[in-house]
Amino acid sequence: MPRLLRDGEIVEDNWLAANEETVENGRILTLAQWEETSEKSGSAVQLEPGDDVTPLLDYLSDISLVAINFPVFTDGRGFSYARELRERGFRGEVRAVGHFIRDQLHYLSRCGFNAFQFEDLTALDTAATSLSDFNEHYQAAIDEPLPLFRRRR
Repeated sequence: MPRLLRDGEIVEDNWLAANEETVENGRILTLAQWEETSEKSGSAVQLEPGDDVTPLLDYLSDISLVAINFPVFTDGRGFSYARELRERGFRGEVRAVGHFIRDQLHYLSRCGFNAFQFEDLTALDTAATSLSDFNEHYQAAIDEPLPLFRRRR
């Protein structure tokens, strides 16, 4: 079973990867598949660059996992998807999949990602430590809504 980094720990992945041809229990669905399924409770959906998060908004309490694909590490739309989901109240797992790099993990987590599925599993050990590379931030983000100057006393 594949492993991933979730909430700072290396864990087993219980979900099957998204597949455009197959819809089955325990599989992450594409947005089109998810929209067609009648049972949203406990579901998992994968967003691709260019997808719209709007169809998910009425079901945020029903969805267990939103996987956000990064087809190339220079495509930053996934950062905005995660932020939007968290700002709208999504409390489930937001997982980065695809081409992202260790240097982006801290910023991904600040935007609302709490799980990271690497293509190269050898990166898991070093990735876990990178989440604590920084302990203070100037900017506001999902994980700290007030900028540093507002937190100063």
